[in-house]
Amino acid sequence: MKIRIKFAKEGDMKFIGHLDVMRYFQKVMRKADVDIRYSEGFSPHQIMSFAAPLGVGITSSGEYVDIEVISTDSSEEMLRRMNGVAVEGITFLSYRRLPDTAASAMSIVAAADYTVTFREGKEPADWEAFAAGLGEFGKREQILVMKQTKKGEKETDIRPMIYSLTVEGRAVHMKLATGSVANLKPDVVIRAYMDSVGLPLEEFALLVHRDEVYGSLGEGEQQRLVPLDQLGGDIE
Repeated sequence: MKIRIKFAKEGDMKFIGHLDVMRYFQKVMRKADVDIRYSEGFSPHQIMSFAAPLGVGITSSGEYVDIEVISTDSSEEMLRRMNGVAVEGITFLSYRRLPDTAASAMSIVAAADYTVTFREGKEPADWEAFAAGLGEFGKREQILVMKQTKKGEKETDIRPMIYSLTVEGRAVHMKLATGSVANLKPDVVIRAYMDSVGLPLEEFALLVHRDEVYGSLGEGEQQRLVPLDQLGGDIE
């Protein structure tokens, strides 16, 4: 039975790297008595797959992990048990059964929503001008940046990877390409804009929060982005 779990990663947990998060989740499965399936062979391990590993220093209210279980109680009961053993900063939000034919979250991840704010004292001096200019920046046909690749730096057009870019109050909201095919980080977008208008971006000036992760369904004009937890259903 395939299960997709949605969780939030906040507070000091944002400083914990992905490998340590994986080890932590393995402990949660055992402590919460989740009847998780193990691989076969000489070194069995829990069958567990994360959708899109979160970078260190980023908080999120829309993270996903897929597991396989042999049996399960209701979604409500499983959430109660997992949250009962979770540390501060990790909150389990949904526990949903997937169709047997469902693809793994990792394989269909295509986009993510982010909210970006500036740390206190590090905002642009003229916020109104910054916000207006960012809106126009997002409408450009081409946005070239230097991106690091395995073969060195390469000039890349990131505009096709920006699906939306808006400002509300003192927060920047963006939907960006995420996954193995195309992946764009929100700080790259902000830096590209500030470089284009000659504004400095101080180190550690940004606070980044990932709001949601989407899977891509369909092809061509029928292709659509769907929050990963909408592909499953609650267990009664």
